[in-house]
Amino acid sequence: MDLKDKRIVILGGTSGIGFAVATAAAREGATLVIGSSRKQRVDEAISKLPNDSKGYVIDLTDAAAIERFFSELGTYDHLVYTAGEPLLLHNLAAIDLTEARRFFDTRYWGAYAAAKFGSAGIRPGGSIVFTSGTASHRPGPGWSVVASSLSAMEGLTRALAVELAPIRVNIVTPGVVKTALWKGMNDPERDQLYKATAESLPVRHVGEAHEIARAYLYLMSQTYVTGQSIVTDGGGSLV
Repeated sequence: MDLKDKRIVILGGTSGIGFAVATAAAREGATLVIGSSRKQRVDEAISKLPNDSKGYVIDLTDAAAIERFFSELGTYDHLVYTAGEPLLLHNLAAIDLTEARRFFDTRYWGAYAAAKFGSAGIRPGGSIVFTSGTASHRPGPGWSVVASSLSAMEGLTRALAVELAPIRVNIVTPGVVKTALWKGMNDPERDQLYKATAESLPVRHVGEAHEIARAYLYLMSQTYVTGQSIVTDGGGSLV
């Protein structure tokens, strides 16, 4: 039930939660394959990971590119999908539908394609871990695109846990976490968000990527859990 010598593919593994998962898995002796759409980020991430780690530049909005990646990858043990655009927070009247579709292309359809083309290479006992967020359950004004995409990911998780069995399929549902997903906000707005969130949470601090990463490692290692969402929100769902 540990990750030593397991081969783990992390799409979106160059920053934020994905890179934190890669770092934590490396400490447990896993072999890493990370993918992202930007070469600079891939190179920077690989420079900080063990020498046997591999990095690939993949357009996760391009199903054909995802299919090629997995056709050349060979077998592996776990697939983690953390890729996503910065949060698209606009009221319904102001939302640009092209932007909205692009948000789904990376966060939902990219994950869907990864499961479609990547599941055949997962070794016995392996798993898929997707990423959602608590806005799927408690959205605010301006969250229509984000909340609907997160809810779609949770539905996909449950469906694939049945369809792909015995491959385990689960999802991590973080609350507010300090990552680049919030870079669409200006600095004062973001700082105020973090401050207000920390004060409201039972744990009294905003999540850090390394804290959320532990949930992904748990779901990869726990062989008796599938179709589940692990909420990592500092108790935010309680208040």
